[in-house]
Amino acid sequence: MKITFPHMGFMHIPLKSLLQGLHREVVVPPPISERTLALGVKYAPEFACLPLKIGLGNYIEALEAGADTILMAGGWGPCRFGYYAQVQRDILRDLGYDFHMVILEAPDSRLSQLLHQLKQLGEKVSFMEAIEAIRFAWYKLAALEKAEEHYLYVLPRSSEKEEAERIWEDTLVHIDQAQSRKAIDGIVSSAIKAWNCLEQHSQPILRIGLVGEVYTVLEPYSNQHIIRSLGRLNAEVTNSIKLTEWLNDHLFKGHLLKSRQEHIVDCARPYLASRVGGHGLETVGTTVDFAHQGYDGVIQIGPLTCMPEIVAQSILLRVAKEEQIPCMTLYFDEHSANAGITTRLEAFTDMLRRRKAARVNGSSLQRGGSKSALLSGG
Repeated sequence: MKITFPHMGFMHIPLKSLLQGLHREVVVPPPISERTLALGVKYAPEFACLPLKIGLGNYIEALEAGADTILMAGGWGPCRFGYYAQVQRDILRDLGYDFHMVILEAPDSRLSQLLHQLKQLGEKVSFMEAIEAIRFAWYKLAALEKAEEHYLYVLPRSSEKEEAERIWEDTLVHIDQAQSRKAIDGIVSSAIKAWNCLEQHSQPILRIGLVGEVYTVLEPYSNQHIIRSLGRLNAEVTNSIKLTEWLNDHLFKGHLLKSRQEHIVDCARPYLASRVGGHGLETVGTTVDFAHQGYDGVIQIGPLTCMPEIVAQSILLRVAKEEQIPCMTLYFDEHSANAGITTRLEAFTDMLRRRKAARVNGSSLQRGGSKSALLSGG
């Protein structure tokens, strides 16, 4: 069995570690490229959203590289994510590929259900070996998020942005190759020391919250590397979705970490009291939370035609006005151009700087309303 899976940010690193710990051969898809997207666009339905198309391209390239088993998460509800696996499986079989698809479904209540699913992926592994594989993969994921948090703090403040980005890319490679917790700790420590040695500028820093659909938020290729672009514009980005939290809430049912779900739901309640699928409710609640923390602005992103995010966008108009926080919405598909996205980001950050300077200088510029809440579709 040669297992593959779709890319989503740096998820491939802990997932590869997990499967290797279960004694399986892993075929990691090539990094997402124009060819990946072109394959997905060619064979997926035209109306399908960007994550489905990129994932389909991942599978085709992995199957070409020798994979014979595809691992995919399932789901339910108004978001189409839960149906991706079935649609992609049918498309691939129509194209003549011979493979087996394993769909990981979230357990109804007991964590043991998920552990049993994961153990079944293993090749003659004991229950304790499966547990250790999960723990080591989780350790890698937590280390990646710790390093990323430091990177997102340093990038906007550094005068050596290319070097900061290089350190981050090297850290991803080294953690992927690490075989022990001690090695992982050393890699993260070295990266933090290297970032701390970079020269910093004294220009004002913006704080921007990033909210939206999980795949578009976590996968840089799908969002035109928006976090990097904002960092180059001296904006510190806080990502509202972390893989550890997403996995804890959706697969492990809150057994691994203290969940923020209740707090986010409370924040959203004055504006949205029920779930609308996907991360629609979380988008609203986290935007309110960012406003309460004094962030300069929020950017909502998602794939074009994503219904949960479209619902959330309509509510963010009111949130932006009442919570006095500027918001901008960007949607992405295969036609999105980097130049257009960059222009929007430059305009948004320029507006935030002028607004922030006006507040500092005691200007009477009204917070909220049309002047401070800029929302535009991408």
